[in-house]
Amino acid sequence: MPCRARPPALRLNSVAEAGQQDKASGTPHHAGHRQRLRERFRKAGAEALADYELLELVLFRAVPRRDVKPLAKDLIARFGSFAATIAAEPARLLETKGISEAVVTEFKLVQAAALHLAQAKVMKRPAISSWSALLDYCRAAMAYGTTEQFRILFLDRKNILIADEIQQKGTVDHTPVYPREIVKRALELSASAIILVHNHPSGDPTPSQADIDMTKKIVETAKPLGIAVHDHLVIGKDGHVSFKSLGLL
Repeated sequence: MPCRARPPALRLNSVAEAGQQDKASGTPHHAGHRQRLRERFRKAGAEALADYELLELVLFRAVPRRDVKPLAKDLIARFGSFAATIAAEPARLLETKGISEAVVTEFKLVQAAALHLAQAKVMKRPAISSWSALLDYCRAAMAYGTTEQFRILFLDRKNILIADEIQQKGTVDHTPVYPREIVKRALELSASAIILVHNHPSGDPTPSQADIDMTKKIVETAKPLGIAVHDHLVIGKDGHVSFKSLGLL
């Protein structure tokens, strides 16, 4: 009798079927899940993934043999987003069950890489024409900080960003700022203009009266020496505020 041709193998059409195959082969279900998630990322990019799925991809490296989906979802629920989780303080991350020093290291590596990439888009380039990239960098660097930081962006005569320095670090709602030190550093760098940047850990970027008064003092100190203050940006989790846009400069 002639041999009948075997019917073609059925293609898996659902995650449930894929999970059944993982079980039948003795492979842990999360191993198949990891492969499928990586494949989705390769084919469709980060935009096709939810925040917790993107976080899973980072967790895979630090937690090689465990289903990390529940942990990723717990982290997003606690911190609010992928970006906020990656930028969270190590001590706060370690308070979450399942988080180890290895996981914190992976998160901080991702954060450092993101900051370097964002900074590369603005350094040695005209600040005004790269304004959107400049804001993105400032938000990435400062929006999720738990204490105030005061940053100075130094520009040359062509408004090219030549230096980016944190001048002071403070408490949750205050940073000591010394106008003469800022101007002195601008002169050392031969900067013709500066952009002031600081964050509000509360999340609300609305300038305080102290912010306004301090900015005026810096402008008054810098102007006689030919150094312009182009703007003062206040960065918060909920957005940013520009002194220039508000008519405060």
